[in-house]
Amino acid sequence: MSPIFYASVILLFVAVVLAMEGAYIWWNSRHGPLARRLESRIRTISAGALASSERLSILKQRQLGDATPLERALKLLPRVQGIDRFLQQAGMQWSVAGLVTTCAVIPPLVFSLAMFSSAPLPVIAMLALLSASLPVLYVRRRRAKRLRQLERQLPEACDMLARALRAGHAFSLAIDMVGTEFAEPMGGEFRTTFDEINYGVSLNEALANLAKRVPIRDLRYFVIAVLIQRETGGNLAEVLDGITALIRERFKLFDKVRVLSAEGRLSAWVLGLLPFIVGTLMLFLNPGFLEVLWKDPMGLKMTVAALSSMAAGVLWMSRVVALRV
Repeated sequence: MSPIFYASVILLFVAVVLAMEGAYIWWNSRHGPLARRLESRIRTISAGALASSERLSILKQRQLGDATPLERALKLLPRVQGIDRFLQQAGMQWSVAGLVTTCAVIPPLVFSLAMFSSAPLPVIAMLALLSASLPVLYVRRRRAKRLRQLERQLPEACDMLARALRAGHAFSLAIDMVGTEFAEPMGGEFRTTFDEINYGVSLNEALANLAKRVPIRDLRYFVIAVLIQRETGGNLAEVLDGITALIRERFKLFDKVRVLSAEGRLSAWVLGLLPFIVGTLMLFLNPGFLEVLWKDPMGLKMTVAALSSMAAGVLWMSRVVALRV
């Protein structure tokens, strides 16, 4: 074969390799770990910042530069920033438009799948409507789990801040040390606070933003203590030690209360889910047995009364076992 053929093969191979490398670089710049981390920190600052309106407007314009029409329409709705902050507190990469789209797509899918069963149409429609709340419940569960992690990590973070202050570091540098060396999700929140300070936000304002992004009572105590100390003076390391001891004692009492109320919480779950599980099994095993509940007028009244009583009972039991320490 001629040398031109071998040269063409080599050049084609080099072109394919360069194309693959270019595609990887493009994907990594848009969807890689560094890009996701940068986007998450920008969205976190946008969701919880209390900075000036001019700075926030510039950030929002950059964030909405390539937004879809649905996202632009949602931004016009009131309190949409609170929903975005809710998603950020859950530690999720979902946008408000993604959450709304998911809530709108699930009910038709559930309705289509439930049509293959022998359940009555009103029951199918009710289940389809209720399924729209599943993404919101999932986000709420993720948010509660992340806030519990933040609450558990707070004493160790205060200890690290106190050690850094005793070593002679400035408070802003101590925040940077916590953000760099501490595990997620607490490390990410302190990194965001340190970034705000570097961007020109005052320390008091950055701490207030931290308290707004992370709605934890103990963290608010920490922020209030730091702000008071900056106004009045004093040994901040000793103040942080006192806050850490108070938080840990409260955790001990809270764990003891959880153990004492475990039986009541388990009873609430069993009594709340058992009727629906048994009814679903009976609906698939013997569909005609439960038809009286929606075909007979008295059966409909009994069903409504039973569901109302169960809702009232679950609400009452949840209030009984929900003890705050």
